[in-house]
Amino acid sequence: MKSWLASALIGAFALAIPGHAEAQRTKVTIYTALENDLLPPFKASIEKAVPEAEVSWVRDSTGVITARFLAEKDAPKADMVIGLAASSLLLFDKAGLLEGYEPKGAATLKPAFRPAKAPHTWTGTAAYLGVVCFNTAEAKGVPAPVSWNDLHNPALKGKIVMPHPASSGTGYLMVAGWLQGMGEEAGWKFMDGLHENIGAYLHSGSAPCVQAARGERTVGLALDMRGASEKTKGAPIEVIIPKEGVGWEVEASAVVKGSKVAPIAKKIADWTASKDASELYAKAYAIVAYPGIDASPKNYPADAEAKMVKNDLGWMAENRERVLAEWSKRYESKAAPKN
Repeated sequence: MKSWLASALIGAFALAIPGHAEAQRTKVTIYTALENDLLPPFKASIEKAVPEAEVSWVRDSTGVITARFLAEKDAPKADMVIGLAASSLLLFDKAGLLEGYEPKGAATLKPAFRPAKAPHTWTGTAAYLGVVCFNTAEAKGVPAPVSWNDLHNPALKGKIVMPHPASSGTGYLMVAGWLQGMGEEAGWKFMDGLHENIGAYLHSGSAPCVQAARGERTVGLALDMRGASEKTKGAPIEVIIPKEGVGWEVEASAVVKGSKVAPIAKKIADWTASKDASELYAKAYAIVAYPGIDASPKNYPADAEAKMVKNDLGWMAENRERVLAEWSKRYESKAAPKN
């Protein structure tokens, strides 16, 4: 009895020591392409839901994280991936790098956010798409685009920027959307014409709209939420979805096969499928996985979800290397320098 009491007192005393509880937490290394300003609230929410976890982010753009993860395939350094394009996770799955695990509650998510077939190796969390940020003050008489082909207007020469598809998930989803929505021959022809007016391909999904908002360019092809955000801040831009529709991508999470902290990683995966997670995503994304959550922010295009083109995430994964190689051969000459 005395021995049990002594142990209990020692345990209680240890918990009362500042920092002791934190010392008992297990580090979980998570690769992500989430925007930097989202990392602190996501970390706080995850650690609240899974108190034994200590989140350690490794953050970069979609293309960089995808390349890094594949380069480490023989000795993975990540325990999880959160906030990365589902098409990238499908590449990882094909390489046998993801753990088969269906998070608790995943069956209730919208169909587009769940794998089409078993085994369940990734879980969608939010969707994002590419829009046109059009600066009406800088347009100087150029009409706002209604169709993608309106971006071929010679008056826009050098005044359009878009994300580099090898660096940015937003850039790749736009290219994939054009190729799938228009057909490959017409899609490449469209991009040939667009290239004539491109000032630079930037290494960020948000930067093109930021440049358009500042008046540095007339048109920024960019992440949907950045367009709404910049307009809400007062920028003289219109956030436009061309009549043909837009490409899109699902942001997703997964547990890395062979992780030494897999039991805790799976608890975090459960969190990613929860209503709490979708409500947090809804502060930064207009379309989230959990049904019934209205996430549309101010100045977000009302017809966005209806104008998402028919998109095959499997096609995006299977054809990524081929598409990026062809894109680079044609257009790399206008890539912005990497920081």
